Amino acid sequence: MLIVHHLNNSRSQRILWLLEELGLPYEIKAYSRDAVTNLAPPELKAIHPLGKSPVLEDAGRIVTESGAITDYIIRRHGGGRLAPAPGSDAHESYLEWLHFAEGSAMLPFLLALYTGRLGEAAAPLAPRIQEQIGSHVAYFSAQLGDNDWLVDNTLSGADIMMSFIAEIASAQGLGAHFPNVLAYAKRLQARPAWAAAAAKTEPYNFLIK
Repeated sequence: MLIVHHLNNSRSQRILWLLEELGLPYEIKAYSRDAVTNLAPPELKAIHPLGKSPVLEDAGRIVTESGAITDYIIRRHGGGRLAPAPGSDAHESYLEWLHFAEGSAMLPFLLALYTGRLGEAAAPLAPRIQEQIGSHVAYFSAQLGDNDWLVDNTLSGADIMMSFIAEIASAQGLGAHFPNVLAYAKRLQARPAWAAAAAKTEPYNFLIK
């Protein structure tokens, strides 16, 4: 049985969606953020020293990092689904998106979150951070274009990974500037598997209406 150590309102939501898309049995071990600090509880450090989520357990193996977990689940349990054929040009694009989601796109959003707590002290950094958010979402939007999905216009792990970027960008109002990203976020959240994952967790703050 696959076990997902899941933190509410976090990027681990997309791992649950992935498992639902593949129809795999899994167990959720749920953790809640501190009501004051919004940080993960210390109990997560018993699973992994960094105390972060998601963490996947599979027959005693611990897998961390969303991109690695997505890749692991699809390779080990996907049965050829949700990934282009290894060695194909599409597979290389797929791998780029797996890494882009956390390696590039998420960073400016995190910087905005953390520096936002500094008040006026963060003012000199704010324009650069907002420019980086805009440029990364613009790149995402341009690559998506009029397609429904990112790689070969077929749902894949690339979309699983980029789902949170689309959700957070839309939640922050960027959908007005990038309507295809907003439509993409709504499209993925309309999938039965996404809804099934959401029904198993606490209310999700990044639900797009």
